[in-house]
Amino acid sequence: MAKGQGQAAPDGLLTRIGQVAMLHHAGDREEARHRYLGLWAEIGEHGDALHRCTLAHYLADTQDDPEEELAWDLRALSAAEELTEDLLADRHEGTPAARALYPSLHLNVAADYDRLGHREAARLHLRRARAAAHSLAPGPYTEGVRASIDRLELRLDGADRGTGGPDHPEGRGRPPRQRP
Repeated sequence: MAKGQGQAAPDGLLTRIGQVAMLHHAGDREEARHRYLGLWAEIGEHGDALHRCTLAHYLADTQDDPEEELAWDLRALSAAEELTEDLLADRHEGTPAARALYPSLHLNVAADYDRLGHREAARLHLRRARAAAHSLAPGPYTEGVRASIDRLELRLDGADRGTGGPDHPEGRGRPPRQRP
């Protein structure tokens, strides 16, 4: 909150990230990736953890290479962990938002590992996503995250049985990426 004003101070970088997200959702993936990378260069590897988490979370979606997508999703998860583990995190307004992202962050990492054929790592992050989802408030976001967790679990179970899951014969389909 802005001191003495009773309202949140605007965060220009988060606004810019959101503007690029709109560009990406409008279908210009390449330009969005280019702009996200420019923002990443601006904040750097040691910039604000909330900014790094948010930016890496969105940047992962613009990757063509599944290993690069995993690398960005892991950066997002690492930044969220840094934000919530920091002793000063209670003073950072983004901490609850980062905690609310945990189910989605772990789900995305699980889906990345699944696409790369690393089933045990996928299951580990899927369990973490499910556990983190228990703390979410009821609503459409929570329902969407839980449904995506269930779909990925079915796919992984199908892959273990050699069927690849009900919707994806090879077990390599992508659950929808979850965004708040």
